[in-house]
Amino acid sequence: MKVLVLGAGVIGVSSAWYLAKSGHEVSVVDRQPAPGMETSFANGGQISVSHAEPWSNPHAPWRALSWIGREDAPLLFRLRWDTALIDWSLRFLRECTAQRTRANIRDIVALALYSRTQLKALREETCIQYEHLERGILHVYTDRRELATAHEASQVLHEFGCDRRTVSADECVAIEPALQAARPLLVGGDYTAEDESGNAHVFTRKLAEQCIRLGVDFHYETTVDQICKSGDRISHALLTTPTGRDSAVADAYVVALGSYTPLLLRPLGIRLPVYPAKGYSATVALDASSIAPSVSLTDDGHKLVFSRLGQRLRIAGTAEFNGYNTELNEVRCQALMKRTRQLFPELRPAGEPEFWCGLRPATPSNVPFIGRSALPNLYLNTGHGTLGWTMACGAGKALADIVSGRAPEIRLRRF
Repeated sequence: MKVLVLGAGVIGVSSAWYLAKSGHEVSVVDRQPAPGMETSFANGGQISVSHAEPWSNPHAPWRALSWIGREDAPLLFRLRWDTALIDWSLRFLRECTAQRTRANIRDIVALALYSRTQLKALREETCIQYEHLERGILHVYTDRRELATAHEASQVLHEFGCDRRTVSADECVAIEPALQAARPLLVGGDYTAEDESGNAHVFTRKLAEQCIRLGVDFHYETTVDQICKSGDRISHALLTTPTGRDSAVADAYVVALGSYTPLLLRPLGIRLPVYPAKGYSATVALDASSIAPSVSLTDDGHKLVFSRLGQRLRIAGTAEFNGYNTELNEVRCQALMKRTRQLFPELRPAGEPEFWCGLRPATPSNVPFIGRSALPNLYLNTGHGTLGWTMACGAGKALADIVSGRAPEIRLRRF
């Protein structure tokens, strides 16, 4: 079939790869001048099955209330009249029960494990390099209540196949010696040896190059204005290209536009509970004398992750619900660096941090939408939240199976 993929982030490019491997004629359009320039550009750099506990859990409402009024809060809701956010928030609260949290963890872990396996196979096949490290992910805690809550989550994760084991504060330092100076702050941690880290932007760009070798056409600086319907099927997509208005016709259409997917689908009568959660990152070039981590870390209490990318350190995280606003907030940027200095006081930057923010497509449950929509030739691959790169290869493979008329190798939630 002729398949048009809308979006060239890590999800769209991964979808294109597996669709092309399945024998389809694939084209990709994106408004940016290159692949992976928005949500995939400067994320936390983790392949983190161990991060499968959703934001919506029994502890979340109380944490969110305790953070109200804090500009640097890990989870910040901007008070505004936004019907989409209100609807999303009510759905989020409904997902905070223990039963729903358990079901969501099950589905997230299944997809994340499958995706990590697919990534390893892809890397072996293509030999692409993206500053990846296979040193696991270490979750560290400086609050005993957070640690106790994490132990509960670890037990559920372990039950569903994620080997996130509890470690002492001393073991945290043994796993990552750069934490030695912060040892008095630590109360313990969790470690997942099979998790990985790397540069998602470089990965997306290199995978797009591999896609081109398979015959995939990429059309950049091309905006999707509208998806048009005739009867119960999509007939064409209206585009704005560098040379003017155009239309694209395909047998199947895959929408992988992240947070912008609901805006494009709404005129078709399809309403997705996907809302943009703005995340921040800082990329710090390191002086040769820096004492910086090489194992990827997650600071659950502050909702931050740390990943080593060559001679740079990526610090990323937090979530700000403020519509489609993409302006950098100086307070939140500096909060990243404040916590970094607390954990790594001997970090010696070789220059000023490079700050960035991006809109992560969040569902209330953190379970993404993957599969056929109500329209038979329209497919969705969106809503991966903070785990976009973690889930990308598995989601792309499963989506390609569905488009090809095959049953996916894993069970996906129906929507």
